[in-house]
Amino acid sequence: MPRLDAITGLRWWAAFAVFVFHIRNLVTLPGPLEEAAQFGHLGVAFFFVLSGFVLTWSWRPEVDKRTFYWRRFARIYPLHLVTLLLAVPVFYSFAPDPAQTWVKAVDGVVLLLCALLLQGWSRESTVLFAGNPASWTLTAEAFFYATHPFISRVLRRLTMIGALLAAVAVVVVAFGTRWYITVNPTGVVADLPWPILRLNEFVLGMCLAWAFRRGWLPRIPLVVPLGLLALWFGGILASARVDGLATLAAALGQYTNEVVTVLCALLIVTVASLELRGRTRVMRARPIVALGEWSYAFYLVHATVLYAVRGFLGTQGGGWNGLLWFTLVLAVSIALSWVLHVYVERPLESRMRRWQDDRRAARRPVEPAGR
Repeated sequence: MPRLDAITGLRWWAAFAVFVFHIRNLVTLPGPLEEAAQFGHLGVAFFFVLSGFVLTWSWRPEVDKRTFYWRRFARIYPLHLVTLLLAVPVFYSFAPDPAQTWVKAVDGVVLLLCALLLQGWSRESTVLFAGNPASWTLTAEAFFYATHPFISRVLRRLTMIGALLAAVAVVVVAFGTRWYITVNPTGVVADLPWPILRLNEFVLGMCLAWAFRRGWLPRIPLVVPLGLLALWFGGILASARVDGLATLAAALGQYTNEVVTVLCALLIVTVASLELRGRTRVMRARPIVALGEWSYAFYLVHATVLYAVRGFLGTQGGGWNGLLWFTLVLAVSIALSWVLHVYVERPLESRMRRWQDDRRAARRPVEPAGR
């Protein structure tokens, strides 16, 4: 299947949204931006949908489960381990300062859970956000990767219509689950680990990618998903300020993750369709694609940079000073993500993949001469 560079570029904007969400721990953004930034964490939903879409779009039947798992491990683990080591001095101390609430006492067991990508199975915040706080999502990704070959076995039997109906079913289940949690906030479902509760996002991406593989190529103007995202966020923010609508805004806001997941999926299929029809020249601009390629490193390192600055200099307030520090932290995070991508992520992944390929080649039987 052809590479989708415009989709790679979208990864940068999702990572940037998460950065904007977290930067509020260092600076105060101008009024409207500060309000909009509260939705930045939803970039994670985009990543989960995109992960399911890209893995299924690029899936090849000749790749066995062992190879798939090793390649996924090679893709995410080396950089995870390096960024965890970078994060520990920022987020841990043998004698933490109570004024620095983000610094925790060194806990070998919790850090081991982080190293093994198991911290995301806990709903306890001191474990969930332990180690490198951003890496809890990798627990979910690892779980998604584990399920991918088995879900693919089901999806590959579906027609285009069947895959689209499966996507609709996933959305219905997601909204139904959210409704159940809102009426039973202390029930068993509400306390399920995040990898299980977020699996629907990954599977939605898988279903839509399989519909693409079966020939679905929707003609949706880019303004549609972008406009709907702006309308949803703007509507939530505006209605919260209107007497009599605040309660409605709060009720609708409980479904924001599900609504945004659907709209992110719509954005992904829109951009993928445009690219397959050769209409994404601007979105395939090399700088944006490069940022998308660095986005995994950026996502894993930005919180460490942010809190390192806060630890040394404290919070920086708002106004021009806040915007200056916003820009500086962003620039340092991007520069460090480039270094990590070029000197850690890409070479180690390539080396690990070659190692497995060499082992497989060595085990392959040699044909006798003359046959």
